[in-house]
Amino acid sequence: MSTKSRPHVPEHVADQDATRLAAQHHPDALAVENEGAVEAVFPNRHAAVAGGGLLLAGVALAAANMRPAVTSLASVLGEVRDSLGVSSTWASVVTSVPTLCFGVAGIGAPLLARRMGINKVIGASLAVLTAAMLLRVVDGPSTVLGGTVLVCAAIAMCNVLIPVVVKESFPTRVGMATALYTTAMAAGGSTGSALTPYLNSLTGSWRLALATWAAVALAALCVWVPAMARRSPRRQAPGTASTRQRRSLLRSPLAWVITVYFALQSLVAYVVMGWMPEVFKGAGMDSTTAGMLLGLLLLIGVPINMILPPLVTKTRSQSWWAIGLAVLTLTGLLGLLLAPLAMPVVWALLIGVGMSAFPLALVLISLRTANAADTGSLSAMSQSIGYLISSFGPFLFGVLHDVTGGWSASLTAIVMIVAVQAVFGVIAGRPRTI
Repeated sequence: MSTKSRPHVPEHVADQDATRLAAQHHPDALAVENEGAVEAVFPNRHAAVAGGGLLLAGVALAAANMRPAVTSLASVLGEVRDSLGVSSTWASVVTSVPTLCFGVAGIGAPLLARRMGINKVIGASLAVLTAAMLLRVVDGPSTVLGGTVLVCAAIAMCNVLIPVVVKESFPTRVGMATALYTTAMAAGGSTGSALTPYLNSLTGSWRLALATWAAVALAALCVWVPAMARRSPRRQAPGTASTRQRRSLLRSPLAWVITVYFALQSLVAYVVMGWMPEVFKGAGMDSTTAGMLLGLLLLIGVPINMILPPLVTKTRSQSWWAIGLAVLTLTGLLGLLLAPLAMPVVWALLIGVGMSAFPLALVLISLRTANAADTGSLSAMSQSIGYLISSFGPFLFGVLHDVTGGWSASLTAIVMIVAVQAVFGVIAGRPRTI
């Protein structure tokens, strides 16, 4: 066969073939090569199992902190607003801060990772998160807003970088590790929403209720630091896949499709987490029950997030998953729009299951990329740009309420957005890589 007609062979495949050919003449060569592969992942092989388990625990605890800071505030937003004497516009700004910060701070995550190392950035982010969750409750409206900005900036770093840790550290168990990551995130979010009103009633102070969640961030930091200490400096060097220069994906149509899908599902999720208790209260429901319903909505995501990623990775196309989740969300939102108090538990459960579009989006980031470097690039692009787009959702949702005096226009707009989300999910779900 001529050189021109010879099919292209990827470099890593050619390298493997060369190694095996050399092994036929040098029997020890393949053993050395295999040993080198193990060393590349776990240079201290005796600590590999312990380090892997501890790293999984660190990933889970870090993920558990990515929503309580948002859902805890949302569940007592009315009390905070009344206590501080601020307007509904201020509340709209606060509910928009998370996604806006996730977008802006997410842009800087890859840059910091290249300078400091991905593990150090995550550790520093958890430290900032712990301090900021305490800071934001010590004073008035400006402090609450500024502290929330710091909280969400720290979360943004983890949002972008932890999927890269999953792809790089558990390449053959992406579904399992993603399931653990998203399940912990859902559990943290639901617990933050459900327990904060109870803590508020117990302590008589929304400040103490919100400050309690700093303990969860501190616990994550205490696990992450020793987990990273077990890993070799070689894993954190500037030349590793997690920190080296990555190619731009701004010209990739598929990357943009995934980014828009991520943006739309995030917009819906943060509107729901930021405003759903207020929608139920506007229909005549008491504050505690409304907060518990948000907690139930997020709690149902725990088992769904546990089983969805492994199932999704086993199917060739993920388009039907995107359609099914969108249909469930639409059904719940229409129920909330047309008869909010008829079956509020059912509406909350349907929306909660449909919001599992988030772990689907994270899985798509891994499935549509061929290596950890591209995963990092796509994660940064989809989350930074996606969160910037979605940041307008909670703000406009609140503004529409202020303009119309009701929630119907706001909910109708979200229904339309979920329909568009389904279209982009179908395209993103088709099997191929960027």
